[in-house]
Parts: sequence; C-alpha cells; structure tokens
Amino acid sequence: MTIIDETAESPAPDGAQDAGRPLLEVRDLHVEFSTRDGVAKAVNGVNYSVAAGETLAVLGESGSGKSVTAQAIMGILDMPPGRIPKGEILFRGQDMLKMSGEERRKIRGNKIAMIFQDALSSLNPVLSVGYQLGEMFRVHQGLSKKEAKAKSIELMDRVKIPAAAARVNDYPHQFSGGMRQRIMIAMALALEPDLIIADEPTTALDVTVQAQVMDLLAELQREYHMGLILITHDLGVVADVADKIAVMYAGRIVETAPVHELYKRPAHPYTKGLLESIPRLDQKGQELYAIKGLPPNLTRIPSGCAFNPRCPQAQDICRTDIPQLFPVTEQDGGELAGRGSACHFWKETIHG
Repeated sequence: MTIIDETAESPAPDGAQDAGRPLLEVRDLHVEFSTRDGVAKAVNGVNYSVAAGETLAVLGESGSGKSVTAQAIMGILDMPPGRIPKGEILFRGQDMLKMSGEERRKIRGNKIAMIFQDALSSLNPVLSVGYQLGEMFRVHQGLSKKEAKAKSIELMDRVKIPAAAARVNDYPHQFSGGMRQRIMIAMALALEPDLIIADEPTTALDVTVQAQVMDLLAELQREYHMGLILITHDLGVVADVADKIAVMYAGRIVETAPVHELYKRPAHPYTKGLLESIPRLDQKGQELYAIKGLPPNLTRIPSGCAFNPRCPQAQDICRTDIPQLFPVTEQDGGELAGRGSACHFWKETIHG
C-alpha cells in the first residue's frame, strides 16, 4: 500500500530526478567484427556523453567508427559478426548492455530514436508513408488505424510537409529527398523520445535542403528539449547546430571541444586537416587542401597514434605510444572546459 504524505513537496517533473546527470553516457566502448582478414577493431575505447537539450556532433571520415558506435547504442549491431567485448552504455544511469532484449526494445523508439542516412532505402517502398508513420502508434500505443492516421498527418504537418492530409497516402518514391528525410525525422519524433541519434541526416541533399533539415532538427530539439547526437563527416553542417564536438579517427576519439572553440583553435592535427579541407569563399581558385593518405585498415591499425602515417608533425613517440585524451589548457595553464586532445604534441598544434 502506498502512503501519501500530504506535507511533502509536489513530485518533481519527469526527468528532474536526473538533473545534473547526462542523458546518455558511453564509457570505454569497444566494438569489433570478425572478418576473413582478421578482427576489425571498429571502436576502441570511446567515451562521450550528451545531456537533455544538448547537441553532440560526432565527426570523422568514413570508417572512423561513428555509425558503429550509434548502432551499438541502439542495439542494432549484427552480432555475430559484431561483438562488444568491453564498455558501458548508460541511459539515465542504467547500462543498456546489461538489459534483456525486451528491456532494450522498450527504450528503442520510445526513449531513443534514430534517423538513418538513406531515407529511400530505410522506408518501405510498397507501404504509404502514412501507414509507416502510423505503425509507431499502432504498435507502441495501441491506437486504431483511424487514430494512427490522424497522428501521422499531425506529425507530417509538424515537420513541415506541405498538404500533409492530401499526401499521407503517398509512397516514398513520390517525395523528394528532402521530404523523405523529413518523414524520417517525423518517425523518430513519433513517440517523443528523450534522445535522437541522427546518422548523416543530410547525405545526398543539396546545400539549401541540408540547411532546411538542420534548422528543422534544431527547432524540434528546442521544442521537445531532446538530446541530439549528430553523426557526420561534414564540419560545415554542424557549425551552427552543435554545442560540443567529438572527433573520431580509427575508432577512437582524438579531440573534444565546444563547437566554436574547435573551429577557432583545433588541438589535433587530424581536426586541423579536416578544417583546412573545407572550401572557403576567400580561397576561390586555390587548390583545396587534402589530408594525405587513407584511413587505416581496422584489422591492422598502426602502432602508437593511428594517425601517425598521415600526420605532418609525427615524431618517434607517435609511432610507439598511444596518446591518451590529454586535457587542453591555455599557454598559462588555465583550463579550457570540455577540451581534450589525443595528441602528444597538442600544444604545438593549438598554440603554434
């Protein structure tokens, strides 16, 4: 029997008990895949966190481990050949890697949702978008077909799809790339999750549509006070959206920083190279910078710093010792909050 103390304060609003605690924490996560060529170490000790209402951008070239980390969080890795030998994924303080499959399914979609990068292949081509949106409500909330359709129209309106009521019975191929991506955002929002993971949400969209999609995500995040993990290889996409950035290379985070600090003063040669490779209006006609070489084969990651074969300032220690994520400070020793660099010579990079 529950005893109610009428003198007690009113219950805290939902989520208030987690005040001060990150919504999601990834701790020392490792993911590997068995292949014919050996074990591919796709994620090698990743640590990051995101709070309610905060946007974390995870950057890096293809193959750096960004999407694999997201799939591990969502519990959608193919296992086998995938395996998570080590690490924790804490959602509101609970380790999802220790949950049963049924417990994780209750979180997936309800509490954590994902927007995939290829909307056309992610949507079923033989079912209307209204049916696919409505399935979320029918399965998770037990709504009737009529109620689910009404909710679908409401969601399509919310993500600014014109004439939603008239288009709810249309099929994915009848929408443009930008509109399909809006439908994917609507599906992710359907159950009002606490956290959304957006995996390359602007891939294959033109620049104008990219900006519209990112503005929509930012607007919806503010409205619902969600946490957002934005996975991308395009630094230009996140400049006006992210709060903080984690840069990945060969399965490890090599730099962390508040977004404007990272753009202004990168503290890792890899991040510096990525920034210098962005086209700029004031460099018209000049040859675009490119980082030399290719990302490493994950079955044969170089010893020491994985970036050393491509790094212009690599020295002997870089080829033998794996650099930890050093705290980055000012030249006078003053702390730079939220900044870290996995480079033995980060001082020369940021202060040089």
